Formats: sequence, structure tokens, C-alpha cells
Amino acid sequence: MRILIVPAFALLLSIPASAQQPDVGPEDRHAHERMLVLDTHLDIPSRFDDGAWDFSALHRYAEDGSQTDLPRMEAGGLDGGFFVVYTAQGTLDSAGYSGARDAALVRIAAIHRVIGENRRAMGLALTADDAVRLHREGRRIAFISMENGWPLGEDPTLLATFHRLGLRMAGPVHSRTNQLADSTTGDARWNGLSPLGRSWVAEMNRLGIVIDVSHSSDAAFDQMLEISRVPVVASHSGPDAIRDHARNLDDARMRRLARAGGVMFVNSLFFVQHDTTDARTAIENRQARWASLDDAGRRRLLADKAALDARQPYTTADFDLYMGALLHAIGVMGVDHVGLGADWDGGGGVVGMDDVSLLPRITARLRREGFADADIAKIMGGNLLRVLRRVQAGAAAR
Repeated sequence: MRILIVPAFALLLSIPASAQQPDVGPEDRHAHERMLVLDTHLDIPSRFDDGAWDFSALHRYAEDGSQTDLPRMEAGGLDGGFFVVYTAQGTLDSAGYSGARDAALVRIAAIHRVIGENRRAMGLALTADDAVRLHREGRRIAFISMENGWPLGEDPTLLATFHRLGLRMAGPVHSRTNQLADSTTGDARWNGLSPLGRSWVAEMNRLGIVIDVSHSSDAAFDQMLEISRVPVVASHSGPDAIRDHARNLDDARMRRLARAGGVMFVNSLFFVQHDTTDARTAIENRQARWASLDDAGRRRLLADKAALDARQPYTTADFDLYMGALLHAIGVMGVDHVGLGADWDGGGGVVGMDDVSLLPRITARLRREGFADADIAKIMGGNLLRVLRRVQAGAAAR
């Protein structure tokens, strides 16, 4: 069993130099630590399935490409968030559905295993009150979400099984249109939600699972906002005003989401064109095998990565651009309807904030922009807990 017990001074000494933040003063850090800080889209469970990657150990983004682990959550004051059950889209047939269902069950079991291995340091949260309790206990908070409803096949009542396993947020679709809805980057097969997708919305409301509209087409977004009896969220979306991209939301939809009581959790993607070439994919695949490389293999990897970064950086988006996106969202939607959903370990991160250890920079910048700590605390986690309470209360009131 892996238990995280790291003296504070040792943890600070072991955190990469990039996490030493000169723009974060002692008062900023103290304010940040007092807040309950949650991110709605943590993709690190993609490394959990085989049990080889140690979530309790300190990893480095420059080495294995990861962005989230318990030591870096501690260093960055990230109290927790939604750990994602992601399934890459495949065929819309019985074989595809059954394979996706099994893969999703393996992933959710792996999340439970990691929580159990580190139970003195983290715990499963099913409600907002659970999150508050775990925070008071000094443990990290693990909610569970599902990105892509493909594993449900043609039976949305399967959501009840995943709900019993801890699922508390889900989106109907990922990068390709599926049986439930059209994707922002897929075909317009249904002109929004399919009939099955509408049943999915009703079942989500009945169970008290938060609906996540990220990755859904504009038409599907509009329909979910219209037919859901409770607020919905965009767990990792950005403003179209920063970059005109299918995955980003226009100001009008952002305002409608806010008026409906929802929240947009701002991601750190789609501000610029990322390097998605075969050369980058090859480097990322090698990084994922970091633990199995010998010293010579690691040196070669780091040299090859440095050469690729010099020729074509993965991203040129920096922290100032990220803050521009966050501030734009706040200006359009208000402090009650914005949060953090950076898409860590799913392609997120910007120059100057490449892993979760650097999150105090956001609090520090917002304080310098004149925001009160009480309003920053809403953005950091309070807005998420409010929506979760409303969704679960709506289910209980039926």
C-alpha cells in the first residue's frame, strides 16, 4: 500500500524549480491555502490501469509528461477534483459498446484502487459535504467523472451502475459524434442530441449526476441547457473570444450558461495551435514509458525532446494568455459562474503553468487584479460545490 507521508520542508525541496513562483507572495500563498481548490477535469487516471504508475510519488512534467500527483497537488494547493473515466471513441455497434463498457469499468476500478492505496492522503467524494469533510481532514478529494458516454451503449440506465461506483459528473460525447450526441469536432448526425441522448439527460437528472457539456456541439449544448431540470457545467472549455475554435464557447452561450445557474471551468487548451505531429506523439509515447527507461534511454529522450521543442514547441500559449481567458470568462459570466478545469494530463498546461504545482499563480494574479479572496474562493471550488448541491437536491426532490 502506498501512503504519502512527506515532511513539508522535504516536499518543498523536492519540487522542481519551475514551481518556485516569484509572483506569488506569502500572503497570496496563505490565501490560496485557505481556499478549497478543485479542478473539474483531471485526466491522470489514464495512467492508472496497469498499476505501474505511482500516484503518491513526485513526478516531473519534463520527464514523463505527467502533470498531477499527490506531491504536486500538495505543492500547488490543489485539494482535488474530478478524476476522469475517459474512453476514446470507437465503433457504434454491440462489440464497440461492450468493449467500451469494460474499459470504463477497468478505469473506474483503477481510480478506486489508487484512492485505496493512498487512503490516508485522499478519499472518494460523492457529495459536496464529502469534499468539505475531506478538506477539513487534510486529505485530497477524488470525485469521479465520465468523458464520453459511448460505454453506456444504447442503455442509459447503465448510468445507475456507474453512479453506484461513484460517478458524479458525465458528458455525452468526446471528439467524435456517438449514439448520444453530436460532437463539436464530429459529424452533425443528430443536429444536437439523439433521442437516446435526451433519455440520457433525463437519467442524469434523476440520478443527480452533473451534466458536462464540454465537447458537445453547439446544438447539443443548447438542447441540454433547455431540457435539463438543473444547472449544467462545461468542465473544461474556453472562450471563443480568445481563439475561434470549435471546442470553445461563444460569449452568448457563456451568458446563457450563467443565467441557467451553470459554470464554465476554464481549460488551458485551444488558445493556440498545438504541436500534434507524429514526432510529438512519438516523444509523448516514450515519456509515458519513463519509469522503464535506463539512464541512457532517459538522457536520449530528454535530448530528443529538447531538440523537438526548439524546432516546434508543443504550445506557445503562456500563463498571461491563460489568465486572459479566465478574466474574459469572469467578465462575461461573473465570478459565480467560472471555475478551473485545465485539462491536466489531457493536453492542458501552458508555458509558466505546466503542472498543478503552479496553481497559486492564479490566485496571486486574481488578487492583483483586485478580486476579493471570497470571490476567488468561488472560482477555486465554491462554484463547483454549489452546482453539485443543486443537482443532487434536484434528484432528491423528485
